[in-house]
Amino acid sequence: MFDKSILSVYFVAGTQDCTHRGEPTPQQRLLAVLESALQAGITCYQFREKGDNALTYPDEIKKLALDCQALCRQYGVPFVINNDVHLCLDIGADGVHVGQTDMDIFDVARLCRGRAFVGLSHSSLDEIRVSVGHDLADYLAIGAVFDTTNASLVRANGADGVACVSVIARTDDMGAVVGVLKRE
Repeated sequence: MFDKSILSVYFVAGTQDCTHRGEPTPQQRLLAVLESALQAGITCYQFREKGDNALTYPDEIKKLALDCQALCRQYGVPFVINNDVHLCLDIGADGVHVGQTDMDIFDVARLCRGRAFVGLSHSSLDEIRVSVGHDLADYLAIGAVFDTTNASLVRANGADGVACVSVIARTDDMGAVVGVLKRE
């Protein structure tokens, strides 16, 4: 059973996010950042190895994922894999987080049900309207909130988008939320 309280301090990072650190390898830098975040009290960690300066060799990525997972387990924090359903299932991660174009959400749900929880990204309220119509993802995410230079996330949703998702995430009456979204 998915417990949405794990989303309260949800930390996302990969080696590409830790280039400022002094450790000798990208893997050591990420592990140091992750351990600091765990000590600070994060409630969930998403391993997102993607973009410039990210690891590219599958064996290196899998080894680092296993190292991050072991660290998360020491702290009792759920470990989520970004985009790679097969890696998630192969290593027994707690969850997987996918975007709209990574893999069809129906396939993700079919593969992961009973094995890993599923998060789904959204970049518009229209995508959220579709997602609340089916019960395939355990949690919904929206981004970008603020403008970004990342070409894949150029449209910011701002505070209105965050408020909309916040209402969806806290409701016990999904039917009422769907009704409101259909009116907008």
